Amino acid sequence: MSASGVLSFTQQGWEQVLAKVKRAVVYLDAACAESLHWGCGSTRLLEAVGGPDCHLREFEPDAVGGGAKQPKAVFVLSCLLKGRTVEILRDIICRSHFQYCVVVTTVSHAVHLTANHVPAAAAAEMEGQQPVFEQLEEKLCEWMGNMNYTAEVFHVPLLLAPVAPHFALTPAFASLFPLLPQDVHLLNSARPDKRKLGSLGDVDATALTPELLLQIRCLVSGLSSLCEHLGVREECFAVGSLSRVIAADLANYAPAKNRKKTAAGRASVVFVDRTLDLTGAVGHHGDNLVEKIISALPQLPGHTNDVMVNMIALTALHTEEENYNVVAPGCLSQSNDTTAKALWEALLSTKHKEAVMEVRRHLVEAASRENLPIKMSMGRVTPGQLMSYIQLFKNNLKALMNHCGLLQLGLATAQTLKHPQTAKWDNFLAFERLLLQSIGESAMSVVLNQLLPMIKPVTQRTNEDYSPEELLILLIYVYSVTGELTVDKDLCEAEEKVKKALAQVFCEESELSPLLQKITDWDSSINLTFHKSKIAVDELFNSLRDIAGARSLLKQFKSVYVPGNHTHQVSRPHPSDYPLLILFVVGGVTVSEVKMVKDLVASLKPGTQVIVLSTRLLKPLNIPELLFATDRLRPDLGF
Repeated sequence: MSASGVLSFTQQGWEQVLAKVKRAVVYLDAACAESLHWGCGSTRLLEAVGGPDCHLREFEPDAVGGGAKQPKAVFVLSCLLKGRTVEILRDIICRSHFQYCVVVTTVSHAVHLTANHVPAAAAAEMEGQQPVFEQLEEKLCEWMGNMNYTAEVFHVPLLLAPVAPHFALTPAFASLFPLLPQDVHLLNSARPDKRKLGSLGDVDATALTPELLLQIRCLVSGLSSLCEHLGVREECFAVGSLSRVIAADLANYAPAKNRKKTAAGRASVVFVDRTLDLTGAVGHHGDNLVEKIISALPQLPGHTNDVMVNMIALTALHTEEENYNVVAPGCLSQSNDTTAKALWEALLSTKHKEAVMEVRRHLVEAASRENLPIKMSMGRVTPGQLMSYIQLFKNNLKALMNHCGLLQLGLATAQTLKHPQTAKWDNFLAFERLLLQSIGESAMSVVLNQLLPMIKPVTQRTNEDYSPEELLILLIYVYSVTGELTVDKDLCEAEEKVKKALAQVFCEESELSPLLQKITDWDSSINLTFHKSKIAVDELFNSLRDIAGARSLLKQFKSVYVPGNHTHQVSRPHPSDYPLLILFVVGGVTVSEVKMVKDLVASLKPGTQVIVLSTRLLKPLNIPELLFATDRLRPDLGF
């Protein structure tokens, strides 16, 4: 039993898939592609497929079918095999020439029974049988056009995207986010005949929507498989209302009863709601290079946890923007490159200054090994200096191939260091420190009045000023760090001023960003009236007040801020006598928080192994996106 178990768990799962893909057309959905990306890399899948052609395709309604010379297909899916997912499967197969179809689902058969409303007692009697999968196998043969063709449907728990030996994410649950007090009203309206919920403290599994409950069960099934792989019997703990439901479901998960009886090891699994401390997620006090990279560089298409690295500097193309899409982007995950992987893991656990020096050291050593004409320079690491080292590899194909992973991380670092967002990071940090000082000394109304002059319409903003999205990040920071509010006349007046200023800014934007479209429920600022904008901002402030009161139900850990110390956050691990601690943050986690947890456990409980799991890797902008999502209670499960 070791923390590196998250990697072996993922790789063992993918080995089962790879055993089936030889000379097949392989269809993957986004979450499974992300698990592959971090777990063993697409190269490993291409090698297993074999043949000169690339047969990897995205699982989507318009996916290209298999041709006459492509008789075999493998579908790797992260969702339940129901409804829309099955319809897409049928349509792809019907327009193809397949004679052999394999469908791999990351969702266990037990959860499929739950999704099909099979009572728990009846499901228990079916142990060892898989009627849902068997029925789909018959359908696959029917769609292929011959009942004598071969069809297989089976479950592999491809839950995780392992970012590091002690840290993994769950791409299929990237949108899972804790409940807010305003959700209690929505839950009550959906159950008019049942007892009214008074607060989030009253929420249990029976109060949740069927969709959210099923999403939780899918997650619990995967976590149970992880515990089985680790050989542990888990004790579950929770901080927060949604975490409490998840922990209870894992503790009572019927298919795990036999595993728990025979498991030799012990582990504590602690679930924590992200909403209890959004300060750490939207703040800029994390002195970590990786956090700055994922904030500055564009997201890798189809992924929630990796970025696009512009590789054009290693080609003969000019660096004009129109050429950016000509060359495939690089990324952060380097699962098949030992040296680059070691550097990546170092970047996760070191401070910004040490990290950029480590990147420079790796580039210098690689250039020296390849006998490239490197000119040594000491002192501060600059983007120009890193680029000069990277350019040495440009016309040397062998050197470029040998160090491709390292060069991607080097380019990611250089592009981040010279990105305008990185310069703004320090502005954010300075203002957050000022806010902390004000919160310690003044009322919330004073803090909001300090923020008011910074709310500027697009016609008055410079690059140094804050965009509407960045202002939302600051507001979330303020309300989360402040905690429970004393509502008085001064606060209401200060909030009203900020609301009116924000509403006006939204109306005057030349173009509404996707986030502002979501908040205002409007596609364009052209027809967005002040009245409509103000209604949206009022709702936004309801959410902010919910954030401020998120810790009100806790008996401990009510504050994330200690006056006089500008860097304290709350995330102490639960006291436990078990040798393995698995901390699951529901709603996302930052790199700095993962390091903090690791360091805390090492200092408070030496010898205890720790694995940090979360739904996604966070950058500040993710929080408003998740917070103002409208489908929190009814997630799209693909059917």
